[in-house]
Amino acid sequence: MPFIPHTQADVDDMLAEIGVPDIDSLFDEIPNELTSDRLDHVPEGMSELAMLQHMAERAEQDQGYTCFLGGGSYDHHIPSAVWDLTTRGEFMTAYTPYQAEASQGTLQLIYEYQSMMVALTGMDVSNASVYDGASGLAEAVLMAIRANKKNKSGRVLIAQTVHPHYTQTTRNIVQNQNVIIEALPLGKGGVLDMSALASIAADGTAPGAIVIQQPNFFGRMEDVDALTNWAHEQNTLVIAVVNPMSLGVLKPPSEWGEKGADIVCGDGQPFGVPMASGGPSFGFICSRKEFMRQLPGRIIGKTEDLDGRTGYALTLQAREQHIRRGKATSNICTNQGLLVTAGTIYMSLMGPQGIRETALTCHRRAVELQQRLLQIDGVEEFFTGPFFHEFALRLPIPAVQVVEAMMAEGVLPGLVLSDFSDGNLDHAEHGLLVAVTEKRTNAEIEKYVALLTQVLQANAGSNNAQAGS
Repeated sequence: MPFIPHTQADVDDMLAEIGVPDIDSLFDEIPNELTSDRLDHVPEGMSELAMLQHMAERAEQDQGYTCFLGGGSYDHHIPSAVWDLTTRGEFMTAYTPYQAEASQGTLQLIYEYQSMMVALTGMDVSNASVYDGASGLAEAVLMAIRANKKNKSGRVLIAQTVHPHYTQTTRNIVQNQNVIIEALPLGKGGVLDMSALASIAADGTAPGAIVIQQPNFFGRMEDVDALTNWAHEQNTLVIAVVNPMSLGVLKPPSEWGEKGADIVCGDGQPFGVPMASGGPSFGFICSRKEFMRQLPGRIIGKTEDLDGRTGYALTLQAREQHIRRGKATSNICTNQGLLVTAGTIYMSLMGPQGIRETALTCHRRAVELQQRLLQIDGVEEFFTGPFFHEFALRLPIPAVQVVEAMMAEGVLPGLVLSDFSDGNLDHAEHGLLVAVTEKRTNAEIEKYVALLTQVLQANAGSNNAQAGS
């Protein structure tokens, strides 16, 4: 319908009706320091032509880099068919499938997505609708607190080996919902400090949930069996944060310990979604069947109509904001349909064997690069132990210097650990988190080794010259 502006008389009548003197009074809850009369930092508008030229120039800056970045977003190969199909009009312009009779294609796709995620994680049910891995963890935490009928403490343990952005996002979302987030300290080997668990329930108040990331943020492998068994002994639900690609080679969370994890979440970016400067992506949550009604988002079901034809429907969406409004248990009200479509097509094309082979290739190439880098003078393991396709190095000079020098040569060598540390990691400024995917060739690995060698030798030469002078 057309937009009809209010006259000043209309505004005055409405203000008088609700009993406030002016428009500004409607926003008096917002602190003054958060308000602004003008958006001075916003540049002047551009013409369409100027905007396209500007974006083309920006795009050129992204060309030519060999990517070894990780930390939750990975440079995997995406088969051409994935986005050729995803960007078809039937998917590209599809709206949220409120009307089943008009959305059978979308509903079938989501149903198949959920089926594949269940097969991948080993859990009973999967949802669709989570924005990304970080907000997915926040939703999983709230879900666990609601679902744990045996433990109503409201305490949630999050290991310091969980991605810091995931932890911070979770804190931001749950801080006003009577959830107490407690940190589990980082151990010397880059894994959760098991000894810290001994005193957790000493006061008789066990946590309602524990969050375990596998592989963890540093690429290391947690002792998920021992952690899961300990948690279940305390009537504590286990929330697993996983990289879906790693499940091609690692045992699924459903097999952790004697009973398996209770809730599984993570980011689907490795499955057909470009890195795109950090987003957008799609998150996922899977769980045991007993917690199905606590899942945020929606669950698609398969049925038959009166004529025996297969049909799909929104089977469960009791937790949706658009239904329960102020009583909703989640703010999720979209299915991230386009990105889930890409992930579904990716999994369909690759199949179990393709995902396994990709995961094995990632691991093999990561081991190759790590072994080569450890032969360089001054380069050490930041943490010792097994990893999937991501590992941390300790460099003899600040990691930011290495990043700047190698970027100038067209290589993104990794993430500086000090950017993700809140002081809990000694010598983080010398730490570099390196990720290797199946895309990285032998020539690119050789270039990485050669460049790092040159950078460190140049730095050593510079230090010797300064010492001599």
